[in-house]
Amino acid sequence: MIGLFDKLRGRKTAAIPDDLWNVTVMSLPFLEVLGHDERVQLKALAEAFLASKEFSTAGGLELSDEICVSIAAQGCLPILKLGLSAYRDWVGIIVYPDEFVVRRQIEDDSGVVHEFDDVLAGEAWEGGPLIVSWHDVKMAGDGYNVVIHEFAHKLDMLNGDADGMPALHSGMAENDWQAVFSTAYDDFCRRVDSGEDTLIDPYASDDPGEFFAVLSESFFEIPDVVAGEYPDLYDLLRRYYRQDPLARLTKAASASSTTAS
Repeated sequence: MIGLFDKLRGRKTAAIPDDLWNVTVMSLPFLEVLGHDERVQLKALAEAFLASKEFSTAGGLELSDEICVSIAAQGCLPILKLGLSAYRDWVGIIVYPDEFVVRRQIEDDSGVVHEFDDVLAGEAWEGGPLIVSWHDVKMAGDGYNVVIHEFAHKLDMLNGDADGMPALHSGMAENDWQAVFSTAYDDFCRRVDSGEDTLIDPYASDDPGEFFAVLSESFFEIPDVVAGEYPDLYDLLRRYYRQDPLARLTKAASASSTTAS
């Protein structure tokens, strides 16, 4: 089946039908709290994104407009204030129906090569495609978001390896980033190593690149947790992404309380 965005790819924008857009936003609480102007901005950005990227599927999954729009909406949230050029170095998005297996090879200190299967929900390749599991895309919420996670890796890769040190904007100093980021990372690793049941996914302790990606998920989905546990890091991410999800959440909660009363 040829989807709407297959037919429109290559144009400057690929218009998303309002009903499909509204269903997508309403199904994702971290998008639903966006103000009207931000929703309009996100929709326009997602349309431009869809016209510039190439979607394909694997594992027998049939590509649909629902898949394309959901990934575009979630993936464009981190660049809402950064612009589409932040995703300039890659084109392809591959969607599997569920987790997928990647064959790995590692060489130990003795020079012996070990092969193993790595089961993944998503992966971002430097200079190459971004891969996600549709099952996991639909699980977005409460701090878990495979799309934001992998797209954060792509942002991190703009200046090289996914090492937790993305290209910073003017007014942001690398030394300040490293000081705040490393302090939070070291503390989180200590908490995970001690066996603490953390609200933030313990996978963030794997390495600095994963810490940045996981904390980006949490920043947009559970900003109150990030701001409560690591206020300096929250402020760092707020300045990097040029967004304040906690302010959105607070405003939405206040509006809901006023309506209920």
